[in-house]
Amino acid sequence: MGQGGRLGHWARPQRYGLASLTGALLLTLLPPPLPARSAERAVIQEILDGDQLFVDGQKARVKQQAAAPDDVSTKASRGALAFPGGAVGRINRFSRMRLGQSCFLLESGQVLVSGKAAGCTRSARLSVRGTNYLLEVDEQGDSQLSVLEGTVEVEPLKDGTPTGTGPTTVQAGQRLRLSAQGVILALLSLSSGDYDAILRGPLFEGFRLPLPNVGSLESYLRRYQPSVILPVSLPSAPSLPTPSLPTFGLPRLF
Repeated sequence: MGQGGRLGHWARPQRYGLASLTGALLLTLLPPPLPARSAERAVIQEILDGDQLFVDGQKARVKQQAAAPDDVSTKASRGALAFPGGAVGRINRFSRMRLGQSCFLLESGQVLVSGKAAGCTRSARLSVRGTNYLLEVDEQGDSQLSVLEGTVEVEPLKDGTPTGTGPTTVQAGQRLRLSAQGVILALLSLSSGDYDAILRGPLFEGFRLPLPNVGSLESYLRRYQPSVILPVSLPSAPSLPTPSLPTFGLPRLF
C-alpha cells in the first residue's frame, strides 16, 4: 500500500482537521519500535473524577479497548490505559493523545508512563527501556520529559523528520525541555521538590491499580533521593502468597 493508502487509513478530516491529520501522518512515518514498545492498542484500565474520558469523542468505559488511530482525550477526568507488553499510561485532565503503530502521540496535556511504551510529540520521539517517565506538551507545542527512573533516548523531530542533531539520552533524575520545532531548550536535574510534586500530583493520587514498574521507582528513590517520602496511598504491585508446605497428617510446628 502506498503513502496515499496509509494516509487514508489515518485520516478522519471531518472530525480532526488538518492538525490532527499531520499528527497521524507523523505516527505513520516514524520507524517501528520493538513489539514490546507498541502503543497501537490500549485498554481503558481506570477512569477517575467522573466520566469525561473519551475515545474518538465518545465517552469511554473501563475495559474498553482502543486501537490506532483512535484518539483518547480527557476533560475534567483522569484515566489509566494498559498497553501491550504490560506498560501503563496515566493521562491527566484536559489531555489528548493518539494511538499509533510506532508510538502514542501526545498532542496536549500530560501522561505518566510506567513500562515499555514509546511516546512521541510533534517534536520528539522517545525510545524507552522499561522506565517511569512523565511527558508533557503545553499549548505552544513545547514538550517536557521528566525521567523518574530508568533511561529514555530522545530524538528531536521537526514536522516528523529528525533535525539532524542526533538523539539525547535522558537519565533518571533528569528533565529535558524541547521547543515545538525540536530544539533542545534545557537539560536539568530533578530536585527532591520536583519528585515530591509529581508523586503527590494528579497522576499518582487516587489510582487503585499499581504501576507495573513502581518497584524500580521505589528502589531508585531510596538510593538517590532518600529525602523523598513515597505517599502512603501509592499502590504497589501485589505480592505473591507464600506457598504452604504439605504436612502429610503431621501437626504443624510453625
